[in-house]
Amino acid sequence: MALVNYAAREINCKIVYYGTGLGGKTTNLKYIHSQLAPTTRGELISLATETERTLFFDFLPLDLGSVQGFKTRFSLYTVPGQVEYNASRKLILNGVDGIIFVADSDVMRSKDNVDSLQNMIENLAEYSLTLDNIPWVLQYNKRDLANAMPIERMERELNNRQVPSFEAVGSEGLGVFATLKAISKLILNRLQ
Repeated sequence: MALVNYAAREINCKIVYYGTGLGGKTTNLKYIHSQLAPTTRGELISLATETERTLFFDFLPLDLGSVQGFKTRFSLYTVPGQVEYNASRKLILNGVDGIIFVADSDVMRSKDNVDSLQNMIENLAEYSLTLDNIPWVLQYNKRDLANAMPIERMERELNNRQVPSFEAVGSEGLGVFATLKAISKLILNRLQ
């Protein structure tokens, strides 16, 4: 849950990017980091393996200015996509305020997307959270692929709760900020 420091008049919120391995979670954070002024973002901390895949998490703090007199900061995390790092995935969800589920549009990753979403649901349950009581959005990444699934199929497979969803090409920045803005708005609306 959001940490509110009344003395410092600060609100700190945690957003987690969740999804399959190599689906574009870290790419989203790298693009955001590259586009923001250093005064509004912190350093991008990334722990990766030799093959460039996220081992533990990526972390990017953002300062989004003032909301009702409180300085608002968002900390952005990604989880490792690989199943063997499930303990890390679960740990990173602790204290989450909102989730961006990054789905890979590659038709060959359909089952991986569904499995990752189910894994997220199971890990949230460890903290007594459900997709009905936490803000979350879907990002359909890699829309530029020749074998990208139709949006209708992705919606049918992943979005039975009718949450906001966005098409994206994370490597080019398309849809990256729209997704981040949507989850930020949902989180801030919930805080009010």
